[in-house]
Amino acid sequence: MKVLKWFKKLTSTSQNQDQELVNPQEERESLTGILKEDFYKIERLFEGSSDFSYRKFEINATYSAIILYLDGLVDMNRMESNVINPLLTHNEDLLQKPIITIKEIEEELHSAQVKKGGTIQEVVDHILSGDTVLLVSGFNQSLFISEQSWQQRSVNDPPSEPVVYGPREGFTENIRTNTSMIRRRLKTSQLKLESITIGELSKTEVVIAYLEGIAQDSIVEEVRTRLNRINIDAIEDSGYILEFIEDNPYSVFPQVLQTERPDRVVGSLLEGKIGIIVENSPFALIAPVTFFVMMNSPEDYYGRFMISTFTRWLRYLFLFVALLFPSIYIAVTTFHQELLPTNLLFSVAASREKVPFPAVVEALLMEITFEALREAGLRLPRPIGATVSIVGALVIGQAAVEAGIVSAPLVIVVSITGIASFMFASYSLTGAIRLLRFMMMFIAATLGFYGILLGVFFILVHLVQLRSFGVPYLTPVSPFNFNNLKDVFIRAPWWAMVERPEQTAKSNLKRMSKSLRPHPPKRNN
Repeated sequence: MKVLKWFKKLTSTSQNQDQELVNPQEERESLTGILKEDFYKIERLFEGSSDFSYRKFEINATYSAIILYLDGLVDMNRMESNVINPLLTHNEDLLQKPIITIKEIEEELHSAQVKKGGTIQEVVDHILSGDTVLLVSGFNQSLFISEQSWQQRSVNDPPSEPVVYGPREGFTENIRTNTSMIRRRLKTSQLKLESITIGELSKTEVVIAYLEGIAQDSIVEEVRTRLNRINIDAIEDSGYILEFIEDNPYSVFPQVLQTERPDRVVGSLLEGKIGIIVENSPFALIAPVTFFVMMNSPEDYYGRFMISTFTRWLRYLFLFVALLFPSIYIAVTTFHQELLPTNLLFSVAASREKVPFPAVVEALLMEITFEALREAGLRLPRPIGATVSIVGALVIGQAAVEAGIVSAPLVIVVSITGIASFMFASYSLTGAIRLLRFMMMFIAATLGFYGILLGVFFILVHLVQLRSFGVPYLTPVSPFNFNNLKDVFIRAPWWAMVERPEQTAKSNLKRMSKSLRPHPPKRNN
C-alpha cells in the first residue's frame, strides 16, 4: 500500500510539473514586444520538437528580429529570398530612419501573402500551419508570412471511380489543390468556400462549398451546425467527419456521398447540394444525397443518354441480384423445389448429392470465402492483388466442387453475385448491399420466399423513413415528384433537364433555357 501511495504521489507531482512547464494561459496571452520574453514563451510551447527552428538577425542595426518556422513545412529558398534578404539589404531611406513601423517592415517583404497577429496562440497556430513568423523587438505584433512548401501527391486519375468518358483528375490530400480544381470549373462569385477548423490537436481545415442562390440556406446552416458541434482531438480523414454528421448513424445505408472526383462535386453543387472538403483527405463529402444519387455514376452524364439509361437499368437489375441471388438459391433448394423446371431440378439435386452441408451453410462458406478473397486482393500490392483474387476464386471454387464441399450451381450463383456487387459507383453503397445480403440469406434459410419478401419489405420501410440532412432518401419516388424523375431510372438528354432537383434547389430551379433540343437545319426549296 505504501508503494502504491508513493507511486500515485510521484505521478501527480510529475503531472503538476508538466502543467507548470507549459501554462495554457500563455497561449492566450498577447505579445509584449519584448523579443526575448515572447520568444521564450513560444520556445517553451515547442519544447521537445526537433523540427522547430529559428533564426536571429538585425534590422537597421537597431531592431532585433527572429524568424520562427517548422523545418519541412517551409520552402527555405523562398524564405531566404523573400524574407531574410530583403530585411538585411533594405533600401537607403529605411536604413537612415531611426524609427521604423511594422508596416514599413511588411512592405520590404517580397512574399505575396502576409498577415498580422498579436497573440501567442496566433503565432503557434501559424507556425503549425507551415507559415513563417517574424517577431521584431519593440512591436507587439507579429508578421505571418506564407512560404509553405511540403511534399504532395500529384493529381492523378481517381482509382476508386474510374470512367471511360470524362475528366481524368481526382482530389489529392492538399486542400488548396482540391479547392482550386473546383474553382477552375465554377468561375463565379456565387461559389462560396467557407473554412472552419476541427480538431483540438490536428487543427484540420474543413471547407464548406456551396453555390449561393442555388443551395438552400437552411441546408447550408444545418451543415455548419453539425460541423461546428464536432469536438474531437484529431481528424485524419473525411470519414471521421462523415460519422458525426449523418442523420441516422445506425443505418447501413450511406447518407453522405464520398467521392474523389472534382467533377462530381461540381455537378452536385450545381444541383444545390453542399460539398465538404477536408484537409489531408482525397475524398470530399456531398450532402444531402438520395439512394438514386448513390446508384448513379459520373459517366452517366458524359455519354449518350440512351446508353446511359440502359446502363442504369442494368445497375438496378444487378442491385437485386447482388442482394437476393444467394437468398433465392437457398429458398428454392430448401423450401420451394417445385419452382424449378424438372430437368434443372434433377441437375441441382445431382450436384448437391455429395454435399454434406445444408444450402445455407454451403452458401455462407462460399460467400465468406469470396469476401475474404476480395479483401485480400485490395490489401495486397497491386501487381499481385488482382491475380490472387481471381486465381484464388477459380482454384478454390473448382477444388471445393471436386471435393464435394459445395455444389457447382452455388459457385455460379456466388460468382454472378460478386460480379453484380462491382457495378455500383459508390463503394459505401456496395458495403451496405454486401452486409444486407448475409441478413437475407439467414431469413431465406428460415422462412423461404416469405422471409425474402419480409426482408425486402423492412428494407423499403427503412429507406422510406431515412433522411439525409432532412431530405427523404427515396426522393423523388417517395415522396413522388414526376418532374424530377428525368434523372432517376432514366437519364434524360441534357436539353430536357431544364430544372434542378426541387428537394435541394427550391430557390433557383431553372438550370437552362427551354427549347434547346437540337433540330436539323431547314431546307430551302
